[in-house]
Amino acid sequence: MNLFNTARILATAALSLGLSLGALAAEKVNINSADAATLDRVLVNVGPAKAEAIVAYRKQNGPFRSAEQLAQVDGIGLKTVERNRDLIVVGGAAPAARPAAAAGKAPAVAAAPKKR
Repeated sequence: MNLFNTARILATAALSLGLSLGALAAEKVNINSADAATLDRVLVNVGPAKAEAIVAYRKQNGPFRSAEQLAQVDGIGLKTVERNRDLIVVGGAAPAARPAAAAGKAPAVAAAPKKR
């Protein structure tokens, strides 16, 4: 193998490794909109039962205001919150569905003032 081929192989390997590491970047989860399956998949040490408890707590108490508030969910402690801090996003809750009657209508536009 000559020097050119060796350099090309090394460059290709480095690029492949870089792309692979990017794919391993941690997925984040919005704890105010994620379903139980997503919470279970993304959060460390949170299985199906704890994920369901998070969703139930959110339905009963409204959206989370901080990641630390997760510790108020049965089965979730501060250690679990700390372990997942970089994975947790605290965003607004999922938007409420619009009523069917209003969904098809265009927004009302104010009439222009009459000229005198």
